[in-house]
Amino acid sequence: MNKILVCDDEKDIVRALEIYLKAEGYELFSAFNGREAVEIMKKESEIRLVLMDIMMPDMDGIEALTEIRKFSNVPVIFLTAKSEDADKILGLNLGADDYITKPFLPAELTARVRSSLRRYTMLGSVPEQKDVYTVGSISLDDPAKEVRLDGDIVNLTKTEYEILKLLIAEPGRVFSPREIYIKVWGDDPYGTENTVAVHIRRLREKIEIDPAKPRYLKVIWGRGYKIDNGPA
Repeated sequence: MNKILVCDDEKDIVRALEIYLKAEGYELFSAFNGREAVEIMKKESEIRLVLMDIMMPDMDGIEALTEIRKFSNVPVIFLTAKSEDADKILGLNLGADDYITKPFLPAELTARVRSSLRRYTMLGSVPEQKDVYTVGSISLDDPAKEVRLDGDIVNLTKTEYEILKLLIAEPGRVFSPREIYIKVWGDDPYGTENTVAVHIRRLREKIEIDPAKPRYLKVIWGRGYKIDNGPA
């Protein structure tokens, strides 16, 4: 049974999330501020997903995410208000995997949870394909779940790894933001172009010497993204 941590200072939202997710067979832990969430994460090593509000007292979701990323790469989905666009982008840059805007539909919530858990579980399980991909000075060893740049290991989040694997497996092919979201997140996109763009930007910062002038991870304006073979 997958264990999920729910963190929101509004107790009614926590109770609603518990109802939705327990009905899907998940085991729930609850917190009402970021500090409580961090402490629970330190004690409960088997938690596989965090659903967390951004605006909370004591320690907000951004601060809590920063602390959690110091010791855990479990997927984090932010619960946000429509007015929190800047915080959504900041959260994605700091390592959040996705966000859901309040009020949300139960079907959307459970779909996002299932896809995040599926990606996290797949990356921790026995790989289906024993493949090593190389483009220029970038190599991705799928059995080892390891990415190297010029021989040095690059630390990627689960989502960044999945995006890179998708692109590097077919160098030169352009993937639209919708295609990337469907293949990586595993469900239908709900206005998610910005989510993909932020993850792409963060990935580029890790694998490019000069992210402003990328050698490999290219934007094809109006179409999407691709991994190029880079300089000869």
